Amino acid sequence: MTFETLRALADRAALFTALRQDQLMTATDALGEHRWDVDLAAGTFTFAATAQPDRTLMATPHLLASIAPGPRSLMWSWAMPQGDRSGVTEKLRAYGAEHGIPELTQGEVAFPDDTGDDIQAWVADLAHVIAGAAVEITGLSPYYSAPAGGARAVLLLDAPIEPLTVAAAVTALPRILSGLTLADPRASVWDLGRLAGWRLEWADEAFSAATLTDATGSATFRFDEYARITGIEGSLGGTAPTA
Repeated sequence: MTFETLRALADRAALFTALRQDQLMTATDALGEHRWDVDLAAGTFTFAATAQPDRTLMATPHLLASIAPGPRSLMWSWAMPQGDRSGVTEKLRAYGAEHGIPELTQGEVAFPDDTGDDIQAWVADLAHVIAGAAVEITGLSPYYSAPAGGARAVLLLDAPIEPLTVAAAVTALPRILSGLTLADPRASVWDLGRLAGWRLEWADEAFSAATLTDATGSATFRFDEYARITGIEGSLGGTAPTA
């Protein structure tokens, strides 16, 4: 099935991606009711409070792709006349060439036949898959998916959001995990440490637990025989919360 390799990449980065999206939501929620505006030529993406337009969150956008239900295809920005010129999608194309992933090396990729009856829902899901795979490959985050003239644009954002810390993750994880289905939780925890730049130590050769550490504290994830997360123990600033 088309895009399944990209889905596997997005699944691996799912935990880190969800935590970063949560940080973006927290930052935009602080504006209250707000709108967004993007100017790719100027390299700006702006969230602005509706009641006070001078209250903004500014970011640098990197257009990844446009997903169009009409022609039933995805087009990478490097194949567009006015696409992203920052080199981000060139990294995706290079990764695809290195690992033999045709979905990343073709400028335009046709939808598979099995999209289902609700094409808009399928497109929205694909947007998250594309963004998650891009986070996995480039390490950049968060992302934004937005309607654009009948299609859906997918962008990575360089936004003024604090780097993800262990302390912030431990606080958010109970809420995040309650609404997140991980294809391979143990792999996602490993990738969380890699993408966040934390130190990771496995408890034993059976990989029954992993401890992630940074300057703000540590978090130990415990797994059952099916690699599912059974508990999280955190040690932050002298305290030891659990989830």
